[in-house]
Amino acid sequence: MPTAPTIDAAPPARKVILTCVQPTGNLHLGNYLGAVQNWRRMQDDFECYFGVVDMHAITLPIEPAKLRAATFELVAWYIASGLDPAKAHFFVQSHITGHAELAWVLGCLCPVGQLERMTQYKDKVAKHESVGAGVLYYPVLMAADILIYNAHTVPVGQDQKQHLELARDLAEKFNRHYSPTFNVPEPFIEKTGARIASLASPEKKMSKSDEDPSGTLFLNDPPATLRKKIMSAVTDSGSEVVAREDKPGVTNLLQILSACTGRAIPALEAEFAGKGYGAFKSAVADAVVGTLEPVQKKYAELIANKDHLLEIIKTGDEAAQKTAYKTLAKVYRKVGFLERAR
Repeated sequence: MPTAPTIDAAPPARKVILTCVQPTGNLHLGNYLGAVQNWRRMQDDFECYFGVVDMHAITLPIEPAKLRAATFELVAWYIASGLDPAKAHFFVQSHITGHAELAWVLGCLCPVGQLERMTQYKDKVAKHESVGAGVLYYPVLMAADILIYNAHTVPVGQDQKQHLELARDLAEKFNRHYSPTFNVPEPFIEKTGARIASLASPEKKMSKSDEDPSGTLFLNDPPATLRKKIMSAVTDSGSEVVAREDKPGVTNLLQILSACTGRAIPALEAEFAGKGYGAFKSAVADAVVGTLEPVQKKYAELIANKDHLLEIIKTGDEAAQKTAYKTLAKVYRKVGFLERAR
């Protein structure tokens, strides 16, 4: 372990929130409305760490050049979407000494059977897909990502709750086996805009990995593409613009329009009463294009200046490394590792 810098022993004045995203594809409107805008509102009240978890990205095949480019792109989209490097720490996982090291310690406390019960691993095995050890082990690395910063709260979607439960379990197990060391992180389940559905299959969540790209509104889609996807979105029988369980397509579009305009769904239902789907979809398209236009403009400025992005990453890395060193030194001492001579 490298020599740690001098660290102020005082605890942070604010609670720590950590959230991480793999650089494996473009962000989409569901990410923007359902997650990033919630994170933006947290910046003033919490110590926020926003990680690009490139080590997780290699659990599946990815071209090295693509991974490097996607890392830059994700940081640029973070900032263009309203996350402020003056208020939060942006770091790249592979730059920080501590994630993999803590994952090894935690892995020694984690039964293999617990990992084999993880949904994504089980799904791949059930499909008889070739599974590398990283696919089995990455939930432990995810736990380390959280615990290395002693996060109090982790914003998660429903599909990640199982992984956070593992992090909580490992934190409690370490605290019992050695002594109180880690916060037991609490989930923050986003409510506002948390479930933006696919335009093509509104029974499914909007996803960057959807086999039908027409169902996903990517942040880098040109305005014409956004409009085409929205105008082609699956609707429902009848012509009423109402949010109802039997009208998932229209309900999804109403949720998007509400999130983009800040207007309540009942008011939108009243506005489009008797107007049919054409006018309604056109209004949704206008709102989405208007919402993403400044984001896309800011992104273009940021991605054109890689040196500026590198400085932001460097500053965030330094803050993250300072915290990681402190946590890792404490863990190493408690498990009995001999301190390195300095």
